[in-house]
Amino acid sequence: MPDITRRLQVDATPTAPALVLRPWTASDAAALVALGRDRALRRWTSFAVDDEPSAERWLREQRQGWERGHFAFAVEEARPDGTGGLVAGHVVLKNAVPGAASAEVGYWTAERARGRAIAPRALGALTDWTAVTFTRGGLTRLELIHQTDNTASCRVAEKSRYALAAVLPPLPPAYPRDGHLHVRHLTEDPG
Repeated sequence: MPDITRRLQVDATPTAPALVLRPWTASDAAALVALGRDRALRRWTSFAVDDEPSAERWLREQRQGWERGHFAFAVEEARPDGTGGLVAGHVVLKNAVPGAASAEVGYWTAERARGRAIAPRALGALTDWTAVTFTRGGLTRLELIHQTDNTASCRVAEKSRYALAAVLPPLPPAYPRDGHLHVRHLTEDPG
């Protein structure tokens, strides 16, 4: 099992801040409650945090997920000293279990972080980490699924080299609308 204390660094660019990806901790509860008020986040994801108890439950699920192949990272904009700052988003690798050829990735960003290249850079770091950590175990393919009308997620997927592979039919109640399936093969050349 990968190290639950693992931190990933993403360098700054001329137009975007450096990022720190780290496992979620209990101290993130207040930030999650604030993020839970974001209507767009609720529209496009299953994120449902309304108060401190639901934030604590969500955080507990993320930490426990590391034992089941569900590797969730908080995304923070880095401070000048390289440590993390405010939570800017979330990236997750789902269903990365021994012997599986494919797994799924997901992400969301805080309202203040949207449109600032945070999601594609965080997803790129997660993808690179996944390739290094899991390809020896047979993982060769990552899938990314979003609603067809979520054009921002489609752009993030394309920027991150996840090719559109199929349009998926709705599967209510969890997936009430058509979805896009994007795929990235971990055997591709980096870049």
